[in-house]
Amino acid sequence: MRLAIATDAWAPQVNGVVRTLTETISRLKARGHEVEVVAPDRFTTIPCPGYSEIRLALAPRFGVRKALGTFKPDIVHISTEGPIGWSARAWCLKHNVPFTTAFHTRFPEYVAARTRLSPDFIWPIMRTFHKGSRAILTATQSLRAELESRGVRPTQLWSRGIDHAVFHPDQPLHPRLQHLAKPILLSVGRVAIEKNLEAFLDADVIGTKVIVGDGPARANLQARYPDAIFLGTRHGAELASIYASADVFVFPSKTDTFGLVMLEALACGVPVAGYPVQGPLDIIGADGRGAHGTLDEAVGCLKPDLAEAINGALSLSRAHAAEYGAQFCWNICTDQFVNGITKATSSEALAA
Repeated sequence: MRLAIATDAWAPQVNGVVRTLTETISRLKARGHEVEVVAPDRFTTIPCPGYSEIRLALAPRFGVRKALGTFKPDIVHISTEGPIGWSARAWCLKHNVPFTTAFHTRFPEYVAARTRLSPDFIWPIMRTFHKGSRAILTATQSLRAELESRGVRPTQLWSRGIDHAVFHPDQPLHPRLQHLAKPILLSVGRVAIEKNLEAFLDADVIGTKVIVGDGPARANLQARYPDAIFLGTRHGAELASIYASADVFVFPSKTDTFGLVMLEALACGVPVAGYPVQGPLDIIGADGRGAHGTLDEAVGCLKPDLAEAINGALSLSRAHAAEYGAQFCWNICTDQFVNGITKATSSEALAA
C-alpha cells in the first residue's frame, strides 16, 4: 500500500503524537508498506503562538499538493488539525483520494485553557475537519463514544503501546534521583498549562517532586516551586531509568486523550496516581484494576483529590504495575492502524 501521512507534529517535537507516528511508521515500513511523511521539516515554519517549541508550517498548501501529487498515495492519513492537515484534506477532496484522520489531542480544551474561548466554539471546526474521513482513529473506546456523541464519526480504535526493550523494571537507578528524599513522585510530559502540573506541585504530600519534560510553562513553574526537581527532556534508556527510580508516577492532566507516559511508567514498575477522567480511566480504571476492572490487584489510584491518589498509589505493587504495562504492544497498535486504513480503501467504504 502507498500511504501518505500528513502531520503538523513531528521531530524534534517530543510528545505522544510524534512517538505514536514514529513507532507506527517504522513498523509499517517493516511490513512492506510504502510510507511518505509530509511534515513541518519540509517547509518554512513559524513558532506556534504561545508555544514557541512547536513549529507550524507557513503556507504549506502548495508544498503539500506537490508532495502528495508526486507520491500518488492510495490513501492519506491526516494526523493533526494544523496547516498541513487542512492542506492535505483539501488535496484529498479535490482529487477524490480517500483519507483517514486521527483525534490525538483535545484541541478544543487546549484552546480553552489558553484563551477565554469555550470548547463549544471549537468543536464545530473539529467536525468540519474530520468530515469526509473514512475512519477517525482514536486511542480509547471512551473517546470514540464522546466523538460519536459530538457528531465526529465514523471512529475506529487505534491504541498505544511501549517499546519493551526500553521500558521495563530492570533498570539501574538514575544518579540524579538516588539520593533524593523519598518517596520520589514523578511526572513526565510537556510542561504546559493544559497539563495541570500546578495541581501536582501544590499537592500536600511528602517526598520529592520530579518533573521531566520541557515547554512554555517550565521557567515560571521552576521559579515558583524551587523544591521541585526539573530535569528537562529525557529519552530512551535514561528516561526508563528515571521512571524505575520513582515511587509513584503522577499524571495530573485532565485534558489528554490517552497518556502514553502512563504506560511507560507502569511498564517500569511504577504505580500511577491521577484524576478519574478520560485517559487515566481508560488505562488505570476507576478502581485501579484496569479499564475493565479485571486485574487481580490495583496498579494505580484515581481520586478527585490528587494528594489522596498519590498516597493511595504508594501502597501498590510495583510488580503488578510492570506486568500490566508490559501488555501494551506497538505491533498490536499497528495491526489496528492497518485494519483501519485497509477498511477505508475497501469497496464498501468507497461506496459509503
